[in-house]
Amino acid sequence: MNAMKRFLLLLACSGALACAADLANARTVYVLTMSRGLDQYLANRLTNGHVLQVVTDPKLADVILTDRIGDAFQAQLESISPSPAPDTDEEEKPATKPAAKPDTKPDTKADTKADAKDNQAGSTMFTPPVNKLANPALASTFGRNKGTIFLVDAKTREVVWSIYDPPKGFASKQMDRTASDIVDRLKRDLQKK
Repeated sequence: MNAMKRFLLLLACSGALACAADLANARTVYVLTMSRGLDQYLANRLTNGHVLQVVTDPKLADVILTDRIGDAFQAQLESISPSPAPDTDEEEKPATKPAAKPDTKPDTKADTKADAKDNQAGSTMFTPPVNKLANPALASTFGRNKGTIFLVDAKTREVVWSIYDPPKGFASKQMDRTASDIVDRLKRDLQKK
């Protein structure tokens, strides 16, 4: 039992060191749009404190700073930089159609009218809506967090750092103070490397 506890402690410490190693590789950051304009305050504090270099092109970033993760965030990452396609060893073979069996029934005008009517009804039933959004998750602000900030590795897409620091208010001084607290904590954690 005691050996199991030591093993679990060793495993937890190695996980923390691996996370710190990922955080140590961060040099440039792309800050995604956040609620209440917190992204602007964070970019200002990161730049003035010389913590990380803020870039305006997400393809140049080592890490991405965001206030939400999930499907909408993944979709945003895919639009910014698509994940590499998996390597395939075999070449794709074109699909062959099976030979059509000859129709044994004689064609009649009634049959062709009924088939046309079935095709027309089936095609309108299963067509996608005309005014559907490309990705409704990107437009939705439902489920936005209230104070958690995530630093995500741009290549591996793993969360390498996070903090929960909700703003005390939404006035500019309060938002700037919250950004200052977040950046100070990030700076301390970066120096631990």
